[in-house]
Amino acid sequence: MSEKESTGNSILKETAARIRSIIGNEMDSLKIERAVIGLFFSGIKLSNGAAGVCFTPIKEIPAAVCCPSSLHAMPDSGHLAGQPVNYYLEETSGGGVLRKTLAIAVLNALSATCWRRLPPSDYCFERGVDPLDNAAIPDDASVVVVGALAPYLRMLLKRGKPFGILEKDPRTLKPAEMAYYIPPEQASERLASADWLIITGTTLINDTLEDILAQTRPGAEIILVGPTASMLPEAFFRRGIKAIGGIAVTDPDMLLSVLSEAGSGYHFYGKSADRLVIRPGRRSQPDGCDHAECGC
Repeated sequence: MSEKESTGNSILKETAARIRSIIGNEMDSLKIERAVIGLFFSGIKLSNGAAGVCFTPIKEIPAAVCCPSSLHAMPDSGHLAGQPVNYYLEETSGGGVLRKTLAIAVLNALSATCWRRLPPSDYCFERGVDPLDNAAIPDDASVVVVGALAPYLRMLLKRGKPFGILEKDPRTLKPAEMAYYIPPEQASERLASADWLIITGTTLINDTLEDILAQTRPGAEIILVGPTASMLPEAFFRRGIKAIGGIAVTDPDMLLSVLSEAGSGYHFYGKSADRLVIRPGRRSQPDGCDHAECGC
């Protein structure tokens, strides 16, 4: 497990390096204008107006049960705004889980900044859609979902074919979903044999994504989903991920206000953020694509 702990965040490190190669010295002057740690999602707004979001991993903070122990989880509360982005990016490889949450939100905001400056040439966006919309999953495909991803579990239950669920906390699964729960001792075998994998972006927070990807077979259809994964995709594509389902923030101030009031995706999709799918390859005027951003 020591190897996973030392290399589990290389995707974030590679993405941060790619961001700096695009933005350059401007990164040294960018600051956090506003930071919000919400019940379901946390978010930040940069001084250039770009915003990013990350899932809030409440269950990963067992010490946050009283004020003194919570101080260790987020000791800079009250001083988050005004900090330079580099202050946050240092937390992608250490520090508390809430610090890392904000660091990932910063990476997402910086990625949006990159797309404004340098539209991608080898991948493209589709807005207002989900990566599994109209997906043709073969009836005999072995499907594994990593995380309690309710919309996809409902879709697979309706599909009526066998599938599996890998989830750290099985208490989050409903009785009907527990029938598809994969015990930890079977995880490696099921990952290695899966034809389709739907993986939650929160695996970026707990450094399990790269360990999961290392166990998948070549050619598997791997989809990463969730606002947490709304960042430059090159490092993900190099590791076999075929599509990323994230978000594009359309109204940063409204979004952060919603998050501060315990808002979730149900409260911001179509209002202050759009669904965003990122896939490899150029596309000829894809439906829902924002050509001003992606350069299709």
